[in-house]
Amino acid sequence: MTTTARHQDPAAAPPGKGLRPGTVGLLGSVALGLSSVAPAYSIAVTLGFVTVVAQTAAPAALLLGFLPVLLTAYAFRELNREMPDCGTTFVWTTRAFGPFAGWLSGGWVVQCATLIAMTALARVGAGYLLGLLGLDALADNALAVTATAVLLIALVTLVARRGLQLAASVQYALLGLQLLALLAFGVAALSRDGAATPSLSWFDPFAFDGFGPFAEAVLLCLFIYWGWDALITVNEETTDSTRTPGRAAVLSTVILLATYLFTAVAAISYAGAGATGSGLGNPDNAPDVLAALAPSVLGEALAKVVELAVCVSAVSALLTCVVGSARGTLSMATHQALPRRFTRIHPRHGTPSFGTVFFGSAAALLLTLLTLVSADFLGDAILSVGLLIALYYGVTGLACAWHFRHGLRGSVRDLVLKGVMPLAGGLMMLAAFARTAYDMVDPAYGSTSFGGIGGVFLLGAGSIALGAVVTLVVATRFPRFFREGRSAVAALTVKDN
Repeated sequence: MTTTARHQDPAAAPPGKGLRPGTVGLLGSVALGLSSVAPAYSIAVTLGFVTVVAQTAAPAALLLGFLPVLLTAYAFRELNREMPDCGTTFVWTTRAFGPFAGWLSGGWVVQCATLIAMTALARVGAGYLLGLLGLDALADNALAVTATAVLLIALVTLVARRGLQLAASVQYALLGLQLLALLAFGVAALSRDGAATPSLSWFDPFAFDGFGPFAEAVLLCLFIYWGWDALITVNEETTDSTRTPGRAAVLSTVILLATYLFTAVAAISYAGAGATGSGLGNPDNAPDVLAALAPSVLGEALAKVVELAVCVSAVSALLTCVVGSARGTLSMATHQALPRRFTRIHPRHGTPSFGTVFFGSAAALLLTLLTLVSADFLGDAILSVGLLIALYYGVTGLACAWHFRHGLRGSVRDLVLKGVMPLAGGLMMLAAFARTAYDMVDPAYGSTSFGGIGGVFLLGAGSIALGAVVTLVVATRFPRFFREGRSAVAALTVKDN
């Protein structure tokens, strides 16, 4: 692997990032992508809420929510072929729209969303772990859960710092348990006496009771697909960095769709979409449908395996978050958009040592602060992540279409894969952003409100507004990047010969 920077003035070009190419292949990349989504956790905590809104049309909502994600995945694939840099959205948005948009949308927004998600994943993993150990009293104690969550963050930070190969190996085991548990649950649910025969009407996109429920269900589904793009951040460490990450991105999203549809169909067949008893439409079951249904579907003993799968799902996603964030800031620092300390690579493990420890520490600190403020405040912070996801996915889709705009007439393939699909995905994501922001303004959205405005909106929109201010401040600290960023990123983008 080489960089085009070798052909630039040596005095102007920073040294290579120091990452180890060829460390992970296609299978490892897919495992990292799937693990970062936390499939067992995501479907467990989302399917119930989708069913409350969409009833038996929940599988249709999963399909519709998947469409903009798939289109965005193709945008990531095409951009990675052109610019396989571990900075991903930061580099691509900078190339397309300039350094201010790149730093804010591709840097700040992505890292904020990841840090907030890490607090949720750590808490979920800690709560399930304490419950599995029979420490139910501690699992209901906020201090004990937070302390355990901080220990989990420290553990995954240590694994991430030890090397990508170790992280990928750990993910194989954790991901395998998740998929096996979901498969066992689905097969058992479909095999139970009284289980309904799956119907094609469950996949009818016109079965929703108005646009409101349709939009809400699809927006809920966007969350359960988020995270696969973390695999792109290890593109400089994969075999064939221009092709493998893109293939892995598309493949991982398709596997997620199949997994979610199978689990949803099995759960609806077994329990139905009713609002009482074991029905998935029962609000009491919505926070965790697997915990509600697994004992009756699999028995108490095997239900513990499902709980374990959800626990390791959260922990494995936490690990991938640390891996991806550290590489994102490594790229930003290499392109002179962050302090040089973020470029420090561990001499033996070949990992971004400072960035890895920094993000692990930041996540632990944020979790502690949010817990001390209020459990409701923490919950609303987690809900606000949807706004950030829709924004940076949408901007990335538009960046792809804009970057390749001059070459779209070269072939039908280029027009469709580099123009039409990314543009459509980006517009869908930004429409989701607008709709989400509108819904979040309602003070009843979430658990907190200030001045008659929903706390979730204030946290989501506020973090973006704060990012804009921080970007202006950073521009005074790193004027060269904000003056020459677009051309500098173009010159230093890593690409295979």
